[in-house]
Order: sequence, then structure tokens, then C-alpha cells
Amino acid sequence: MNNLDFSNHPDFQDKPVFIDPTVDIGFKILFGDKRNLLNFLNIIFQGRKEIVDLTYRNTERIGRGEEAGTVIFDIIVETTTGEEVIIEMQTSNHRNFKKRMLYYGCNVVSEKAPRGNRAGWGYDIPEVYTIVVMDNFKMQGVDDGCYFHDICLCDRGDGKIFYEGFGFIYLQLINFVKSEAELSTDLDMVFYMLKHLSTLKKLPKIMDSSIFQRFFRLARYAKLSKEDQAMYDISLKRKWDAEVVRQWQIEEQERKIAEGMEKGLAEG
Repeated sequence: MNNLDFSNHPDFQDKPVFIDPTVDIGFKILFGDKRNLLNFLNIIFQGRKEIVDLTYRNTERIGRGEEAGTVIFDIIVETTTGEEVIIEMQTSNHRNFKKRMLYYGCNVVSEKAPRGNRAGWGYDIPEVYTIVVMDNFKMQGVDDGCYFHDICLCDRGDGKIFYEGFGFIYLQLINFVKSEAELSTDLDMVFYMLKHLSTLKKLPKIMDSSIFQRFFRLARYAKLSKEDQAMYDISLKRKWDAEVVRQWQIEEQERKIAEGMEKGLAEG
């Protein structure tokens, strides 16, 4: 791992102008602002929904049974029209990543079931959406270069939507490669901002609207309290420490594959 040196990375030089939204404290500062989150969600839903207001809910969910575990979301909100939206920031992959997100959504659905009066309730569950921002890794089993996955229940035969009220939206930042000059939609700008915000020095001209002005204003490092600045610096260092480990693991895997091929050729 000695060849992995991040000392020249912009995040380790002079204090940044804007914070990184993919680290814990940055994510909470930017999406803990209601207006900012409303703008983000309305862009992500691309006109399919218009969310006018929301309420932040307790992020901890304790299972009903003694053996049930506790689930802690990054952010969960309820809209004025009853939808439940989970927003997750994920910085690493694991074997059951898709199943974990499915479990999160199902957890919210199941908690809506009343303990009594099931007949009167009639399974009138709310719409539940799980939005996942994926930083620096790709979804396992999906290698099509797509950076925006909007998923619902569909008929496998004709592809028609069977039920839209249980959805998963994945933002794969690693697959978004558009330059500033190539940005054309608000969704493009959200991706660009999430991926490059911490290295920018000013608001790009193409993003000069009230929506993105607010986001960049909240993201100013100099505007954070001393406590938040300290927490941000720690979170950022943890992120890059984890990146060092991730790259080393990739190199080790590639080395073992190469050694296996060489051994196979020699034996063959």
C-alpha cells in the first residue's frame, strides 16, 4: 500500500471552499435542510411526483419482536401526501447490497401495519421509495455504464409497470462522467454536484439558479461552525483512509489473479 499516496488530493490541501456531500457530516448538513432536500427529491423524481412539503422522521427503527434487530437509516422523511422516502449515502459495496436496500424498504412497509383492526386497515400501505447515493463503487451484477437506476415492480413479460408505489432509485456517481460543458438537465447537475462539489471553487455558471445557489451556500466550508468543521475533517480523513484500503484490496485481487494465470500457464 506504500504506492497509494493521497497527499496531493485537493481535499488534503488548503481548506476546501465546499464540503463533500458524500461524507457523513456533509450529507447530514446538506440534506438536513428541508428546502434543499425538497429540491433534490423533486429533481430525482423527474416530474413523476411533486413534493411540496415533508417531515423528517426518527431514523431508528426497532423491530417488533424480541429477535428483531434495529435499523438505522441515514434520512427518512414522510411527505404531506403520505409517501415515505428513505435517503441513503453508501460509500462501499458488499455482497448483499441490493438485499439490504430491499430490507430497508420492506421495514418501512411492515411498520405501517396496525397491531389491531387489520380488516379495517385493508393493507392501505403508503408508497415507499428508497433513494441510494452510491459513491465510488458499482452495483454488483450491473455493468451497463448507467448512472441512474429508477426501479419499480414490473411485469417480466411485457415490461409494463405492475406497481409503482414501491421503488428504488440508485445514483451511481462512479458511472457519471459528463463534463461541466455536457450538463443539460437538472439531474445531470445534481450528479455533477454530488461528485465534484468538494473540488470546486465556485458555483458553475450553468447551475446559477435558486436551487443550486442554496445547495452551494449551505456547502461552504467557511460557514460551518468550528465543531462541524472538525467533524467534517475527521469524516473526510476516514473516507480517504477507506479508499486506500479499497484500492489495496483491488490490487491484491488483481495480483492473485495474475499469479493464478501464470501458475496455470506454467502447469499447462
